[in-house]
Amino acid sequence: MSESTVTFFSKKPIVCPVCETTFYREELRTGRGRLIAGSLTHELRRQYEPSQKYGRVYPLIYPVTVCPDCFYAAYPQDFLEIPESVRQKIEADRTRRTETAHRIFKRLEFTEPRDLEEGVASYFFAVMCYDFFPKEFSPTFKQGLSSLRGAWLCNDLHRRSPQENYDYLAKVFYRKARFFYEHSVELEQTGEESLPQQFPLGPDLDKNYGYDGVLYLVGYLDYRYGSRDDPEQRKIALQRAKRTVAKIFGMGKASKNKPQAILDNAREVYQQIATELGLEEKDPEKAEDAS
Repeated sequence: MSESTVTFFSKKPIVCPVCETTFYREELRTGRGRLIAGSLTHELRRQYEPSQKYGRVYPLIYPVTVCPDCFYAAYPQDFLEIPESVRQKIEADRTRRTETAHRIFKRLEFTEPRDLEEGVASYFFAVMCYDFFPKEFSPTFKQGLSSLRGAWLCNDLHRRSPQENYDYLAKVFYRKARFFYEHSVELEQTGEESLPQQFPLGPDLDKNYGYDGVLYLVGYLDYRYGSRDDPEQRKIALQRAKRTVAKIFGMGKASKNKPQAILDNAREVYQQIATELGLEEKDPEKAEDAS
């Protein structure tokens, strides 16, 4: 295979546990200047600069394994491990999964190199399929992560095709991400469903921000994408988001596992929330200590 390509298809076949279709997973090549890291957004997404040789590369198109026939989708660690009861439910949900996706994307082809449409669809399918997984797979968090990444790729699609209303679809994904992230932390705290242990919490691929990153995103998504219809409810949500983001400052200074980037982002978002609440808190760490 040519080293001038961005991806390759694995030589090892995969047999879909739902419909028994055999297919080959597309993998992203690394090195040779394919990925030129840029800035980190407030959503902890790594931006990549286009290269002269490869153009713009979207690494998030590829992480989810998708059966090209029945559109069963899951992260590679889970794809072949589904219990029989889950398999039956996902098989029964095939028509709904397919018809819903085709209302958004007229053509999806997972046996050819993926584009942004397949990337968005892969996360859409993952959110639907993880609905049937038991708690041992940490499905709620994986639905949140998939929703957030789906929103990012929808925004990429909107920049490329602004007339197609992908920005509206991004907002739908963001609202789902907000719900699933918040719910996953609630389930973790009550012991009903743990966050995954052998699964990178991301949210992007270049750095695993761990539990700090999850907490930060719970607060950030609540602040950025929570409902603004009811001012009183908005105030309650902002206070909750502020407390959540402030917890990061109580977990230690910058370190290998807590890089300065997430602390800086958290401080900035904390101040934005405080400003909207009309507060005059200048130092998030001291404010949290005093609360």
